[in-house]
Amino acid sequence: MATNILMPALSPTMTEGTLTKWLKAEGDSIRAGDVIAEIETDKATMEVEAVDEGVLGKILVADGTEGVKVNAPIAVLVEAGESVPAAAAPAASAKPATPTEIVPQAATQAPPAPQPAPMTNGHAPNDQPAGAERIFVSPLARRMAKQAGIDLSGIKGSGPGGRIVKADIEATQAQPAAQSAAPAPVASTAPAPKVASPALPIVAPHRLIPNSSMRKVIARRLAESKQTVPHFYVTMDIEIDALLKLRAELNAKSPKDGPGAFRLSVNDMVIKAAAITLRRIPMVNVCWTDDNIVAFDDIDISVAVSIPDGLITPIVRRADQKGLAAISNEMKDLAARAKTGKLKPDEFQGGGFSISNMGMYGVTSFSAIINPPQAAILAVAAGQQRPVVRNGELAVATVMSCTLSVDHRAVDGALGAEWIAAFKAVVEDPLSLML
Repeated sequence: MATNILMPALSPTMTEGTLTKWLKAEGDSIRAGDVIAEIETDKATMEVEAVDEGVLGKILVADGTEGVKVNAPIAVLVEAGESVPAAAAPAASAKPATPTEIVPQAATQAPPAPQPAPMTNGHAPNDQPAGAERIFVSPLARRMAKQAGIDLSGIKGSGPGGRIVKADIEATQAQPAAQSAAPAPVASTAPAPKVASPALPIVAPHRLIPNSSMRKVIARRLAESKQTVPHFYVTMDIEIDALLKLRAELNAKSPKDGPGAFRLSVNDMVIKAAAITLRRIPMVNVCWTDDNIVAFDDIDISVAVSIPDGLITPIVRRADQKGLAAISNEMKDLAARAKTGKLKPDEFQGGGFSISNMGMYGVTSFSAIINPPQAAILAVAAGQQRPVVRNGELAVATVMSCTLSVDHRAVDGALGAEWIAAFKAVVEDPLSLML
């Protein structure tokens, strides 16, 4: 019996996503657990596994389609030898949509006006000659073509059903004949591609890089955080010579390879130190709601990891209960899978406290933006040789500047200062990390 494969909800905040790529073709046999597609969510690009067995009878949503609503049909699964029902073909809810194409969903609404065909090269269908053939193109490919001034009518699509996809636009741009000559100083009757206008016109040579779903979500969430969360910051300089010595001693005792091998980084020790400090001062391990301050029982630390499309924060859960070697190996695994988009949703959703470490870039000091709904994030800078005064005498120490960004609605200034002072004490007495 034919069944619809639906757009899955891969995170609690996901309402729509981009179907990046099908990993199975029409006619392929599918078993439960097979990876069938890659979907870009508001968090990451993730693989989707089949839950039923059968044959992929028809793909309803093409590669590169943006704005596919959760639970919209994206394909039809049939049994071997079964034909695809005719009713499965339209799948209007999975149709690629652009800001100029609103597909009515509610059956109780008044009959909609005739749906316009997709825009082609910046021209609406009304601008096309009568009888012009409708062009099927993914939203990303349409946007790239508009930005490059490419006429879609001359391109043969390589996607499902002859749809023009990103690769077709890139191939057209790579052809010397497709490069337009320098424009003559005459007015053009064709409307210019619409691009979001900055405060001042762009006159320098440039290129346009479409924003991924992740980049859009990062922009929206961080803008909301700075606009709605009252940040305050506390900074302390922390000497880390003792911590570096302990790290070297522990790494020297690690086996070269095998199950017990580890290689501690300063970041691993910072995670453990932050976890211990949160256990001692638990009212920083909280989040704000209008009715309550939510105090978390577990110490789950989100750690910012840079990936090609932005950043993601895999979580070291119950970090206060784990040893340094366990934290180190877990963090290496999480970071590696984050960079390849292989994290599971529960591995980056949640967390009560965040750490952003830019010490590896030589940054001397910075302030991080709080990751809502969390109430605090620790910014860790590079350890540097600096002059310090001890007992009235000048000395040299390796000093690391750390800044705690705090949501003042949930955490008061004195509590934030108490936390950063306790963190400094733990780091400067690193044997406490072993307790």
